Amino acid sequence: MSEEIHAEGIVLRATAGFFEVDTDRGLWTCKLRGRLKKEKQRTDLCVVGDRVRVLRSDEGLGTIEEVLPRRQVLSRQHPAQARREDVLVANLDQLFAVFAFGDPPLHPRMLDRFLVVAEHAGLDAVIVANKLDRESDAQRAIFETYAKLGYPVLYTCAHRGDGIASLRERIDGHVSAFAGASGVGKSSLLNAIDPDLALKVGATSDHTTKGRHTTRVATLHRVGEGYVADTPGIRELGVWELPDEQLDACFVEMRPFLGGCGFRDCRHRSEPDCAIKRAVEEGVISAERYESYRRLLEGDER
Repeated sequence: MSEEIHAEGIVLRATAGFFEVDTDRGLWTCKLRGRLKKEKQRTDLCVVGDRVRVLRSDEGLGTIEEVLPRRQVLSRQHPAQARREDVLVANLDQLFAVFAFGDPPLHPRMLDRFLVVAEHAGLDAVIVANKLDRESDAQRAIFETYAKLGYPVLYTCAHRGDGIASLRERIDGHVSAFAGASGVGKSSLLNAIDPDLALKVGATSDHTTKGRHTTRVATLHRVGEGYVADTPGIRELGVWELPDEQLDACFVEMRPFLGGCGFRDCRHRSEPDCAIKRAVEEGVISAERYESYRRLLEGDER
């Protein structure tokens, strides 16, 4: 007679109705219990990063009996309208915004969008400036402006090993996600941290300067004492679910001035007596970051 084994774990991968779950008894391949599908008709019922309770006999396929409540979800769409393929990972602690010196080029407005997503979700944000061997003074200066705002900036080079130890230390004990355009070196960095991962790496296209998509399915990797989500290459994360009145608070340098405007519902555009616009004029808030705020407010993705 087979023995039933109960365990809790975290979903590492979800493909075609099967879920790879990391438990304290090892890696189990599981399917969802049928009643869960009937109780909750959601395409994102179980995603990478979910904490689950599972049941398995001595041999054979496991069953996910319960999906535990999520702290949050990182998604390219509003959670209420997200399909499974839009949900990147659940239950994150921190977001690594990965950019590169040289190719593909650094787009500060994309970086600002990532930081807004992290701030609104309550995630710690870490900026990774990869391909240090292609460093330029102009791009270094851009990264340094974010360091002055208080964001950790890690300077790395996957093939030389620069910054890899610091990156590994920040991953330890956390559930993290790497976000950034394809070609910035997300997979290369993970391989440098743990060569056993052997993630597929693609070169950047000479014609488009956009990296080729090499990560096809969101996967959570066990790295040391933590987990890292290697997500499909994306050039932006949607922030349209963020209420306009909360956007300014997601820019850390604006927070000291909030509440100081002449109008309580000031959006810091054309309103008179605006504390944020004064701070921009005085150089306390950079004009570039203020422009990012305005574009996000107006839904301009450029």
